[in-house]
Amino acid sequence: MKTNKTKQINRNSGETLIATVDVSKNELTAYWRCTGGQETKPFKITNNYEGLSKFWHLLIAAANRHRVEEIIVGFESTGVYGGPVGNFMKSKPVKLVQINPMHTKKMKEITDNSPGKTDRKDPRVIADIIQLGHYLSLITPEGPAAELRELTHARESQMTHQTALTNRLEALMFKIFPEFVQSMNSLSTKTSRYLMEHYPTPEQLKEASLEELTREIRKISRGKLGKSTAQQLLEASEHSLGTKEGQSSILLEIGHILAQLDETERFVSVLEQKMADELSKIPYHKNLLSIKGLGIVTVGGVIGEVADFRNYRTQSEIVKLAGLDLYEVSSGKHKGTRRISKRGRSLLRKLLYFASLNVVRRGGILHDYYQRLLGRGMRKPKALVAVSRKLLQIMFAIVRDGTEYIENHKPTSFVLEAVA
Repeated sequence: MKTNKTKQINRNSGETLIATVDVSKNELTAYWRCTGGQETKPFKITNNYEGLSKFWHLLIAAANRHRVEEIIVGFESTGVYGGPVGNFMKSKPVKLVQINPMHTKKMKEITDNSPGKTDRKDPRVIADIIQLGHYLSLITPEGPAAELRELTHARESQMTHQTALTNRLEALMFKIFPEFVQSMNSLSTKTSRYLMEHYPTPEQLKEASLEELTREIRKISRGKLGKSTAQQLLEASEHSLGTKEGQSSILLEIGHILAQLDETERFVSVLEQKMADELSKIPYHKNLLSIKGLGIVTVGGVIGEVADFRNYRTQSEIVKLAGLDLYEVSSGKHKGTRRISKRGRSLLRKLLYFASLNVVRRGGILHDYYQRLLGRGMRKPKALVAVSRKLLQIMFAIVRDGTEYIENHKPTSFVLEAVA
């Protein structure tokens, strides 16, 4: 990839046609202008093959009429609804670009000193931004990278669903057996799930003997828990303050949630196995997996979000994609705090942040770097963000150089001997 940002397009060259669409689910508002000044009024088209074909024929006619040499098609980064536009145009002889919606919001106020939003206003504003050169090239993952992106998003959705189910489960259990929730560190462990399935109420728990309950807990927890946990639960069940009203309905929902959690875990395992299969098709996957602390989920997820490390020329480009590029707001004597922009791919940042928790542990590859940041007075969350940025740069360098990670690597220095 040559660059993500271009120079301002010359208004007087007459050689570029800028076409834009304001995306929605069923209908698009389309618009085009030539850098020489010619333009059309915004018009409606359907967000399907028929509507986009009509738009394309109009663009070709305008390009021939005004003798332009390049067509740029741009739209906001609006998720799945922009998919048909990208899929239709990527096979056409155009430069396909995207605009940050935040830029559109700010630019439209400059245009007419009004924050108003209309379908006819937005495509003109998008064209203004493109003409200034403030756009990103559309990079679409292909092959295994595309599979990894979809698998990563599916896994993230399931993990979010799992968290919601666990929170609901905790609320229900607190109604009928609050002491259970208070006694167990987490309701997501196998031991907690087993007990909720077999002894969800204080009355059912009291029917079990200490020896029987200890044996079951020790077996399920593989020896991590035992008699003390069983005794604590039995004592709590004797004076539980949980409600007995509507208990059968609550138990019905608890059983349903436990079944959903089991199904979710099985599906996540399937997704992770599929990720491993697709990751093995990426030429440089072993290079990235050589980094201590990174596993299949992290590496596969990062590749899915990046599309292909080899599409980027510099570290700054890929850091910007992740929204980990730094900025500050300073004026006069005021010196602003440097922060990350957060204007890139949020899931990529999340993957890197959780990966940073592994690499900063004692013995981790960035433990010393993390400790130096803390020694300077940097707070832990901010230091972990800096580690995330550093980790992404390491991954980029490994792919760029076609090498594997070498811990504590020191560049070899050469001494040239003087020629007699």
